[in-house]
Amino acid sequence: MAYTRLCDANEINERYMDSILIEQRLIDSYKADTETVLFGEKFSMPVLTPAFSHLGQYGRREMTGLEEYSIAAKECNVLNFCGMMENDLFQKIIDTGAKTIRIVKPYADNEKVKDQIKYAEAAGAFGVGMDIDHIFGNKGYDVVIGEEMAAQTFDMLHSYVSSVKIPFVIKGVLSVEDAIKCADLGAKGIIVSHHHGRLPYAVPPMVVLPEIKEALKDRNVTIMVDCGIASGADVYKAIALGADAAAVGRSMLPSLETDGVSGVKEFLESVKDELRFIMSATGFSKVSEVDDSALYFM
Repeated sequence: MAYTRLCDANEINERYMDSILIEQRLIDSYKADTETVLFGEKFSMPVLTPAFSHLGQYGRREMTGLEEYSIAAKECNVLNFCGMMENDLFQKIIDTGAKTIRIVKPYADNEKVKDQIKYAEAAGAFGVGMDIDHIFGNKGYDVVIGEEMAAQTFDMLHSYVSSVKIPFVIKGVLSVEDAIKCADLGAKGIIVSHHHGRLPYAVPPMVVLPEIKEALKDRNVTIMVDCGIASGADVYKAIALGADAAAVGRSMLPSLETDGVSGVKEFLESVKDELRFIMSATGFSKVSEVDDSALYFM
């Protein structure tokens, strides 16, 4: 029988997530509350929108997909993220009223990095950050939509963090080493991620979550995670393994493409409902109480 190598990090991630089972504990359990606190603000659930970029208009609707899911985030009271874009489009995101964290790419043009960070804070962003897992590409430094990326040093990242008064989040952390560096340079949050499998054989984010949680204990860093989050069960597992919140990603796109704002709202509410059900059925009444005691690893 031929042997097939499994190098697709997304498949590895999916298999790992599906191997985690959940124990039911009903006696003395109560209906759970999914409300959570992130960066000192209350949100309806520990679920985040993804830091998407380059979403156009679906179905000839007036707004871009980025604006539509931002409106849904506001109406569902979840923390919103957006990715690579110019300042004029980011202003439209801010105009939706969603509490939004802008994730800036590691541009080779360092002045552009600084400008977008400065603009985000001035425009009223809830937070800002950088997507470090787009530094490298197969041929060296990455090129995204014609924009060259560049290496980011500890000192460079520290200078960005120090330049703003709003939370700074670093996306693309996939090791204890990088997590500790993020805390040391003053980041208020990290997103544990391999950016939909850019790195072959990348370790699943949920594998390193417990180690990162332990390493950042008492460091006042909000730990978020993405990659393969598609349901309330996925969010539950992420919280149980050490995350404060989890970001849905491509799983949100069908709802966005078909039904826009209403579709995303329905999707987010369904994730919240399943999360509440699983919390209730495992004996956890609050998000802050969830731990890994009800998880089984096959």
